[in-house]
Amino acid sequence: MPMLPGKYYQKEEMNKIRIAVKVGSNVLTRADGRLDVARMAALVDQIAELRKNGYEVLLISSGAVASGRGELPGLSSDDVEVRQLFAAVGQAKLIEHYYDLFKEYGITVGQILTTRENFVEPELMENQKRCMTAMLANDIIPVINENDVVSIKELMFTDNDELSGLVARMMGAKKLIILSNVDGVFTGNPENPASELIREIPAGKDFSSFVTSQKSSLGRGGMATKMGTASQVAADGISVIIANGKRTDVLIDVVLHPESAICTKFLTPEESKS
Repeated sequence: MPMLPGKYYQKEEMNKIRIAVKVGSNVLTRADGRLDVARMAALVDQIAELRKNGYEVLLISSGAVASGRGELPGLSSDDVEVRQLFAAVGQAKLIEHYYDLFKEYGITVGQILTTRENFVEPELMENQKRCMTAMLANDIIPVINENDVVSIKELMFTDNDELSGLVARMMGAKKLIILSNVDGVFTGNPENPASELIREIPAGKDFSSFVTSQKSSLGRGGMATKMGTASQVAADGISVIIANGKRTDVLIDVVLHPESAICTKFLTPEESKS
């Protein structure tokens, strides 16, 4: 397959630092299941600030199914067809909000809906990588999500944590930030006052005994899957951070002020040596 003409890449700045940011459903939705537009706006503000500081951002965003569920309260089912309906309605609303919020900063966004197959078939993976590369080179933020409308259950990603790890690897990101509704990995149940936040997890260290397998109420994953993704991605040399997406200026803190940020960092093998 031929490469895109060079003009599509001419705006790329090689000194930019590429990071991937994954935002979970529990960060982007209110208790009633509807989109938390104020929280989305706060995250967009922070991403715009990071771009001013020389960062290139890939945004992996959950929230489509939860958004659609909020718009169609009369439906309640775990059937694939109902999930597809939620996704079709909710994804349109989700990307519309991102488009309008980023537009206030003069930033253009583009939507990437993908499936597991696009990371298995080499030609499909190269094609989507080429598209994302062209977007970044032209200062367009890719907003990436699983295409739940066409995904079948057997071929779905475990959750968007897995997707974010695949995107970070494929695009050569220097850092992956996973935003959840907790501050990171704790030594026990985060709701237990005796539990302590684990600030750093060295490469190869197993803290899985501290983590519950319970899944979130809005997404498909939980802390166990986040840790699995984080450990694997960090082993490949990409720093991974799990932080609370509902904290004020959390992205600014973990990227620009890491020494004081409240989060859990999964160290790469190189970082673990120092």
